[in-house]
Amino acid sequence: MTWSAVLLVTAVVWAVSVIRSVRLRALVYSLPLPMTLALVSTGYRVDGAQLLGVLGLNLFFVTVAVTHHQLRWPILLADGAGVGVYVALSAGLLAVPVPFEAALAGMLVLWLAAMLLLRRRARSHASTPAAGRPAAVGSEAAVGSEGALETSSDVRPEGLPALLKLAVIFVGAILTALLGAVLRGMVVTFPYSGVLVAVEARRELREFSRHFARNSLALVGFLTAYHYLQDVSSALALGAGWGAFALVAAALHLPLRTRPAAPDPAATNRTASNRTAPDPTAAPPVRHSADPKPAGPPSNAPNPAGPERGPDPAASTGPAVHPGPDPLARDEVGQVGVPG
Repeated sequence: MTWSAVLLVTAVVWAVSVIRSVRLRALVYSLPLPMTLALVSTGYRVDGAQLLGVLGLNLFFVTVAVTHHQLRWPILLADGAGVGVYVALSAGLLAVPVPFEAALAGMLVLWLAAMLLLRRRARSHASTPAAGRPAAVGSEAAVGSEGALETSSDVRPEGLPALLKLAVIFVGAILTALLGAVLRGMVVTFPYSGVLVAVEARRELREFSRHFARNSLALVGFLTAYHYLQDVSSALALGAGWGAFALVAAALHLPLRTRPAAPDPAATNRTASNRTAPDPTAAPPVRHSADPKPAGPPSNAPNPAGPERGPDPAASTGPAVHPGPDPLARDEVGQVGVPG
């Protein structure tokens, strides 16, 4: 590989190291930049073996994740195990001819089976009570066929200083470029930047592997378009490959618009009946007068000002009314004052 390949690998790993979102980091790594450079600089053709090399990329990350997180291997040793798995697969694929159509059908079936498995694991993980699940290291979100479940483990602690990290990435890119030069046609899909990306994303390797497995379909589209147009023109084949990659990646990552659910007629009827039917347990409504009058004291309440008195005749302004003679007083006068 040339120095341009080394610089490209360095740039990809550097971009992955500064991005916080694991989903976006997996998408950036999935860009077929190393594949494009390998196809332009080496002149290798894309056949069934190169298409199955995408499977080798997934096996590389799965091997590193299993050996590092479950077997507790150091990350560099786990990285070497992943490279060994890819080299062994490449040796087997280069030994026998693989028809492209058979490889394409096998890749599509494997990708669909992997997505169904990840979706089932995501559902079982979501249905398990939080108290019954052990605390996981890193993030444990699963990727389904309808979208990715984002996690909250986006903030990563600071590692090496920026310049030192860039120097380490550059030296690692040179070593991986030298290693990939011995793979002949499988150099197209060799994980040049993946060797260093696995070290950089070692805390989120499981989630990163799931996101990359989902993005692998876009790489299959890139290699398929290049394969069918490589005999016409390499430039046209690369343009068609990038177009197929962009189309598949957009279909995988764009949010799906879901139609609103139709209202339930039974629920609508129940709501209408609840609005019209009176509630027998509810108290009758209190109606207030438009012109309220101040409430007076009760009729049986004692008058604080004393017993109620009648009107004063002297204070009356109308004509004076003289009372008539008292019949009892008249009889008494007649009996006492008039002799018989």
